[in-house]
Amino acid sequence: MRFLLCFALLIPALCLPSALFSQKKVPRHTVLPSVLKEVSGMTLTESGDLWMLNDSKNPPELFRYDPQEGKLLETRRLPVINHDWEDLTADNKGNLYIGDVGNNRNARKDLRVYIYNPKTEHLDSILLRYPDQTAFAPANARDWNFNCEAIIFFRDSLHLFSKNNFKGNFYTKHYVVPAKPGDYVAELRDSICLKNHVVTGAALSRDGKTFSLTGYIISKRLGFLPYTKASVFYFTDFKGSDFLHGKMTRERLPKFLIARQFESITQWDNDCWLVANEGRKPQYQAVWRINARGKKQEKNTATSGLSFKSK
Repeated sequence: MRFLLCFALLIPALCLPSALFSQKKVPRHTVLPSVLKEVSGMTLTESGDLWMLNDSKNPPELFRYDPQEGKLLETRRLPVINHDWEDLTADNKGNLYIGDVGNNRNARKDLRVYIYNPKTEHLDSILLRYPDQTAFAPANARDWNFNCEAIIFFRDSLHLFSKNNFKGNFYTKHYVVPAKPGDYVAELRDSICLKNHVVTGAALSRDGKTFSLTGYIISKRLGFLPYTKASVFYFTDFKGSDFLHGKMTRERLPKFLIARQFESITQWDNDCWLVANEGRKPQYQAVWRINARGKKQEKNTATSGLSFKSK
């Protein structure tokens, strides 16, 4: 009787799809291969593929990676130039948007987002410029806020978030351009001050209800003591694409001696998100599993993008 009972309980399990048993939890921490030493962008497509890219001084390549097994699955080389690829996002049609919008010296006039479909291999691009930039670069380094390392797709548009200069006022500006080929002047939509953080990555949950930004700071205390920290900021309870006016919480990201240079984030599943850091010895490039539950609620200093300088 005991044997028959065990067999009866086993039958339903045997009938379950084998894929269910093959599902594995993403490890808390996985070192990435050396070809992703300068990982700067990451996104999960609706088909379940995790794509990554490196930033400037690297070949124009996309990498498909399995974070559950810790394996590099595929490398795609595109017939374009990697001036300074900084972030990666995807739409619900399978298109990847490659942000060649890194602009550390604030002098570029060739900012571009490539549109690439891995299935059809169709490639196109979006040219863009900022409405509030008149000098390339601005004379005062404190006004250098035309670098971008964070992009998301939402509905029919791309949303870009600037990385302020470390000497600046820690405002990130929110710009918007259509998510279709063309030559556009971006719309300056909004801005927010994330004290002591410059923005390096962005992501939106699949249900559109949670928006996230990664950021870090490198500075010195007392003029000589190295001081660093990296965090992820979560925004909820916002309306439409008014991401920066939602309820904001913050969670510190893992560090070792000094903060890791986290530059990309994407949702994996429900409350499980992934962040990736560049390799800077003694730290190695890695992908981390985190939960979208900010531990500390922050004061939201979002304001009109047209008046942020007055703050």
